[in-house]
Amino acid sequence: MVKTGNSRAHVRTGRAALCLCGWMLLAATAGAEESYCFRLYLKDKGVSETAVASPEKFLSPEAMERRTKRNVEVSLSDVPIASSYIEQIASAGVRIVTQSKWMASVVVECEDSVAAGRLAALPIVDSLLCVWKGADRLTATACMDDTSRLAPSCSKLTEEYGYGAAQLNMLNGARLHEAGRRGQGMRVAVVDAGFLHADRVTAFASLRLLGTHNVVFPGHDVFCEDDHGTKVLSCLAANLPGVMVGAAPEASYLLIKSEDTRTEYPIEEDYWAAAVEYADSAGVDILSTSLGYYLFDMEEMRYTAADLDGQTAFITRVAQTAADKGMLIFCSAGNEGGHDWEKITFPSDARDILTVGSIDDDEQLSSFSSKGFTADYRVKPDVVALGSGVCVIDATGNMEYTNGTSFSTPVVAGLSACLWQALPWLDNREVIDLIRRTASQSERPDAERGYGIPNIYKAYTSELNGSVQ
Repeated sequence: MVKTGNSRAHVRTGRAALCLCGWMLLAATAGAEESYCFRLYLKDKGVSETAVASPEKFLSPEAMERRTKRNVEVSLSDVPIASSYIEQIASAGVRIVTQSKWMASVVVECEDSVAAGRLAALPIVDSLLCVWKGADRLTATACMDDTSRLAPSCSKLTEEYGYGAAQLNMLNGARLHEAGRRGQGMRVAVVDAGFLHADRVTAFASLRLLGTHNVVFPGHDVFCEDDHGTKVLSCLAANLPGVMVGAAPEASYLLIKSEDTRTEYPIEEDYWAAAVEYADSAGVDILSTSLGYYLFDMEEMRYTAADLDGQTAFITRVAQTAADKGMLIFCSAGNEGGHDWEKITFPSDARDILTVGSIDDDEQLSSFSSKGFTADYRVKPDVVALGSGVCVIDATGNMEYTNGTSFSTPVVAGLSACLWQALPWLDNREVIDLIRRTASQSERPDAERGYGIPNIYKAYTSELNGSVQ
């Protein structure tokens, strides 16, 4: 964990030094096949304030279009780290893994402690933090050479939404679909662990795919491993009437893998940062993520509940920056309600994102749903939706029922895409505020259900009528 801000710089340096000493001890006994990754915090990015005058040099047309539409000014945070800085770092005998222009950080990989010392001595480096150790970091699962279509074996229902009707009806979302708002023209990024066989599942045959990106294994397919993202995507984009229709079946989707399921190290925060910055570059409107962190394999890097203040965790600061760029971010609260941690996970403590918890079909809180408040006493989760017995489509193409805030989140995100489509004059913060104000317990939010169950159609009509009804 790294804390930022001038008043906390000594904390950051202390944590970095602790991690570095631990790494050097490990290096003395480790085998040559192991390697280590460090997050370097730079003193600056080596760029001038005048760089913002030419945004076309570093922002895509899509990213510029969203900033213009949402009245977001281009800032120095949008400017990439100077190439000369990257070259200096690489010259220390390390491999560049990823970088964040928003956080002014670079992750590198190396095998020897001497390289770590050289990195710490670079004049552009403020501090460094060990974020991963192990072997075969880039060994990805091989894709099967199979293009067959995967269709569900269950029978079709007469109801258009099929087996997934309950999760949409709980939020009064079907009525917005009936009004012709099904996500058309909205660009949605899904950041997850993988989308196994989503390219073959018939429920996604009409998927409007913007593209894919694999942060963990660059250049590899996102459709080769882990079906968590496949199930999440089905809550958003499945379009198989009579079996399952998702919350925003006509939106366009960018699928990004940022989770390495083999281990749990802080580098996944860096992967997530790279994923979100990539989504920003694609000009997405909405980002749905069903990932959360607090517990790492490196004990000294684990977060505490006191860090849930919206400004401490690296991943939380990235999420807040994304919101500042005009993206509407939806994040799962976490499934720690029945465990010792109990609280929401990071980055769901970010101030200007919408955090989603879970209830069952009786509208009672799911036992696993993570709770708030934040460390600075803000209401989180913001809202709740059906997360116990959610209908999803899995990697075999079949329908199943599953549990988790991972699946309540995309339902809210998808219907909110339809809401924003209908109310394009709102900015991302105004959409969040509208959803909160029209939810079931907006006047008495609590630490378990937040502002309650969203009523998406009520949010829509209330904005059109100029008041909350």
